[in-house]
Amino acid sequence: MELELEIDSLAFGGRGVARSEGRVVFVAGALPGDRVRAEVTKEKRRFAEARTVELLSPGGERIADRCTHEGEPCPGAPWQGLAYERQLTHKRDQVDEALRRIGGLDGFELEEIEPAVEQWRYRNKLEYSFGERDGEAILGFHARGRWDLVLDVDDCLLASERGNAARNEVRKWARLEAVPTYDKRTREGVLRNLVVREGWRTGQIQTRLVTSAARFPKPPVDLHTAIEGDSGGTDGPTGALGEERLREEVCGLRLEMSYGAFFQTNTEMAERLYAIAGEYAGLSGSERVFDLYCGTGTIGLTMAGRAGEVWGLEIVPEAIADAERNAKRNRIENAHFMAGSARTGVRPLIERAGKPDVVVVDPPRAGLSQKIVRRVLECEAKRIVYVSCNPTTLAPNAAQMVEAGYALKQVRPVDMFPQTPHIECVALLER
Repeated sequence: MELELEIDSLAFGGRGVARSEGRVVFVAGALPGDRVRAEVTKEKRRFAEARTVELLSPGGERIADRCTHEGEPCPGAPWQGLAYERQLTHKRDQVDEALRRIGGLDGFELEEIEPAVEQWRYRNKLEYSFGERDGEAILGFHARGRWDLVLDVDDCLLASERGNAARNEVRKWARLEAVPTYDKRTREGVLRNLVVREGWRTGQIQTRLVTSAARFPKPPVDLHTAIEGDSGGTDGPTGALGEERLREEVCGLRLEMSYGAFFQTNTEMAERLYAIAGEYAGLSGSERVFDLYCGTGTIGLTMAGRAGEVWGLEIVPEAIADAERNAKRNRIENAHFMAGSARTGVRPLIERAGKPDVVVVDPPRAGLSQKIVRRVLECEAKRIVYVSCNPTTLAPNAAQMVEAGYALKQVRPVDMFPQTPHIECVALLER
């Protein structure tokens, strides 16, 4: 079913909000003031979800799209039609609304949003999908709302020129060697995905090709190759033609990361995010810091110079190995790391290190479970620094901490992802 809709506002997550026959309709790809023709994709009694099929008339504040592929707006930049200052306003408002409406919180200081250093070409990692058209390989992004349609990409303005060049070289090779692309419907073919990562400060390009089991000629760029089974699981790297680890420099630290390790996809703003976390931690040189969800140790290592000791906890053993190597590489002797989950590892960490003065948490989008919040509370730290990529999960977590005796003092939104609705923030809770 298709509807003609007038978009009133933006919902959390970036979809346009319209109303039709007494129901709210959340419309992907639409901005305030737009009049659109939209296809309904999900219907409920009180609301519906839809995707924009045609922009009938643009809203008065809409600006021209800069990043397009085959005439379609870049799926990775759904807010590029909003002026950047409007993007920042919406993001700060969404953090405020989540904390007050979902968390029932008040009395905190919501600071001004930290704007991005660069509004375009800021991503150090992008994943591309292979497709086929007229018997020739294409490489780009899935069209919005379409798993079966890939848009071929020549220049994505979210990626650097070097990153774009690496992707285009792989596509050129695939066409020249006629390596077949994978078809999800028939489960036939070889080439599935390409991940391009970049060391922003080092200039290093690291590429990872995900394929089905097959023999094919060596590509012209250094690649890690992984075989992915039909179940969707990755069976492991089959070759490391290039360098195994990505090198980067952040906050004066020289870091190396395994190809599968998490790192913030905006290097410039990662530095700002870590600086704010360090500011909120309020370190004077003697504190014991717990860095939960520490990954490759980046946040903890940036704080180590102002702390008595840092203890990192991470469930991924390979990330812990990276963290230990990074500590050694930077001659940081007061940082220690343990492999374990936040749910089961906090108590053993307390037994080993003692209770912390400061706890830093940087969980995934799902936030902290109630049990993990209880483990954080058992630390009895004076300060909790919560780095969040999703204010709708920060809000209930912070509310649980406030109920246990903490006060939410400050929250600062940080724009890590211009041209998108995604927003990160750092929150400070104190006893």
